[in-house]
Amino acid sequence: MAGPRGLREPGGPRLGVDAVCSVDLLLVPALAVGHDGTRMGRGGGSYDRVLARLPEPGPLTVALLHDGEDVATVPAEPHDRRVHAVITPTGGFALRPYPSS
Repeated sequence: MAGPRGLREPGGPRLGVDAVCSVDLLLVPALAVGHDGTRMGRGGGSYDRVLARLPEPGPLTVALLHDGEDVATVPAEPHDRRVHAVITPTGGFALRPYPSS
């Protein structure tokens, strides 16, 4: 079905913002991810706000990267949330250390 801007959207009821808490796997975009799992986004904080709603340890959270975006370190702010793993075209799936709370 067509959405508000003419984009195709799935039909059915909206699940709401807390539906993400019931998933087993969460794929997120990133501009880069450090070896410690720190994710760099585009600066708006949208994904960090979603990740902050997840229970600990939460679902497996995986950042999808291009080659060259899996880097040693990225700058981090206190609100930044880490990911559990990354996937790159040539490197495949790679786990990251994830702090336990």
